[in-house]
Amino acid sequence: MLPFAARCLLLLLAAAAAAAAAAADAAAAAAFELEEATVDSIRRAFADGELTSRGLVELYLSRVAALDPALHAVVELDPDGALAAADRADAARRLAYEGGGALPPPLLNGIPVLVKDNIAAAGGGGALNATCGSLALVGSRPAGDAGVVDRLRRAGAVVLGTASLSEWCNFRAPGIPAGWSPRAGQGKNPYVPSATPCASSSGSAIAAAANMVAVTIGTETDGSIMCPSSYNSVVGIKPTVGLTSRAGVIIISPRMDTVGTVSDAVHVLEAIVGYDPRDADATRMASQYIPEGGYRQFLNIDGLRGKRLGILRKDFFQFPSGSVQQKVFDEHFNTISFSPFSWFLDDAMELKIPNMNIINDAVQSGERALMLAEFKLSLNSYLSELATSPVRSLSDIIDFNNKHPVEERMAEFGQSYLLQSEATDGIGPTEKKAIAKLNKLCESGLEKIMRVNQLDAIVSPGASAHSLLAIGGYPAITVPAGYASNGVPFAICFGGLKGSEPTLIEIAYSFEQATKVRRPPTLQHFVI
Repeated sequence: MLPFAARCLLLLLAAAAAAAAAAADAAAAAAFELEEATVDSIRRAFADGELTSRGLVELYLSRVAALDPALHAVVELDPDGALAAADRADAARRLAYEGGGALPPPLLNGIPVLVKDNIAAAGGGGALNATCGSLALVGSRPAGDAGVVDRLRRAGAVVLGTASLSEWCNFRAPGIPAGWSPRAGQGKNPYVPSATPCASSSGSAIAAAANMVAVTIGTETDGSIMCPSSYNSVVGIKPTVGLTSRAGVIIISPRMDTVGTVSDAVHVLEAIVGYDPRDADATRMASQYIPEGGYRQFLNIDGLRGKRLGILRKDFFQFPSGSVQQKVFDEHFNTISFSPFSWFLDDAMELKIPNMNIINDAVQSGERALMLAEFKLSLNSYLSELATSPVRSLSDIIDFNNKHPVEERMAEFGQSYLLQSEATDGIGPTEKKAIAKLNKLCESGLEKIMRVNQLDAIVSPGASAHSLLAIGGYPAITVPAGYASNGVPFAICFGGLKGSEPTLIEIAYSFEQATKVRRPPTLQHFVI
């Protein structure tokens, strides 16, 4: 969409002034390197006068227009709202830098962000749909911003639009390809188009990896931040459940769901954590974990030094003999040559989590039964709070799907999870038994292993520990670790107990800085 000044009939003098300003913005933006831009590099460009927020929004809108028809990472954009917010950010920054006693710009001032399509964003030029990828929710309007979106706006972020996802956060039916939804189509891995983008926050990871925006927000129940971050070569933080509010977010399980970030992770985490009365119980409990002074203080290049790690080799490190993955992880953990772990390998140990076969089986562990009941309760509650909506219950959504079949190649998958969820009746004896079993698996598993061995973190490849970390609401950070022989990215994961984000950030940042393996996709398969 054109800038507002170019769409209005103004006096000749005003039009000329607007054109001159637009030309200045374009020249400044041309000097700025968009690819691999970070929050810090953008802030420097703002401060040095090389870039305006309006110019940055226009650059990202152009890149989305060029790439998204092939990548399917974006569901919906709000260009008018984003450009208006960018202009406000530019004005606030000018006021702050020109003096007059104004406060310095907030952390994310003028920086565009994409939020996953299950997160309500009511502000801007017009409320964005939050549809969880479903056509049934097109036309719905939230009464207000989700808690995390409100915090993003207060931190100065510009909401550019919504990122694609697996429909219903991959909870429509088993077998549906990861990253697919009726609204956005099939999300594509920007490194290897035939490879999976993985799990439900796929659009957030694809967009970040392809530099379609610097900041993206995702959500995770069980692997939905960790897996796409790994397969798309971006850093992802899955926070402790309750550290970020789920108010105004379509979730599956209050026990396990958390809102996190898959790019410029620590800056964004700092902006979105905190108590929210609309998600009071979870956020009140988790607020005790927020460190005074925020999370950026833990971006310590020597953060690995002195840490005690548990390497989950059994059941997790399973690679083909001679594979790139095996060589990379052997180098890190066996100190064949320089490794970021060589500082503390005497304090690292190989450990085995008991009952991993049960934890990894959602039916045996009780996770599936609990998720089915919680999804219906959570979704119906979310729908009841919408300002307008064509559907008001899970039952309405099932009816909509029956009347409007999805594309033919998806028809075979049906909507079995939705049907099974609709058949539940709250948290009854079956669900309480599942909760008790999950609690026991946590206490005798990760919590005991870390306590007995006095660990700072556990280490696993990619998203292999997603269920282990999901069932207890534990945090994790995934960091790019390399690229397989076919070019598909893979990652390393650092996980810990609730509230261990400061330690995990130190470890993950130190590893990232010691290895620096992340490289942008060449996008030779896509037309820019």
